[in-house]
Amino acid sequence: MERIKYDVSLIKTMSLFETLTRTQLKDCFIDKNELMVFVVDEQFMSRAIGKNGANAKRIETLLNRKIKILGFTPNLLQFVRNLLYPLHVGNIQDQEGTITIEGNDTRTKGLLIGKNSQNLRNNLSIIQRYFNSVNEIRVV
Repeated sequence: MERIKYDVSLIKTMSLFETLTRTQLKDCFIDKNELMVFVVDEQFMSRAIGKNGANAKRIETLLNRKIKILGFTPNLLQFVRNLLYPLHVGNIQDQEGTITIEGNDTRTKGLLIGKNSQNLRNNLSIIQRYFNSVNEIRVV
């Protein structure tokens, strides 16, 4: 696992998030789609999001950028489901480093893959940040 380095502005952002939500962050980074991702333990998700999404909306306006709050769990398949959350996917399987995701319909598959597979590559890099054993993601 490679070392994760934070710059000063990211540390300030992490401190702001922890102060506003009164939760402890596990990680924070900007993904390939320029989305700021806050990783929180799964048990603190409701506190981090806030009632009716109040904390998430307040942080988005303060930072002036889109954010995603991701629930971390050591279970790989549940982590993938949390990562893809707004999308309703079918079965998720892990076979020797290859994650297979079954999309319910063509729209969901399209959103999973993205234009020129950018969403797929982005999700793969996020998963590999925590689980080194994953090499590939397939959507069927």
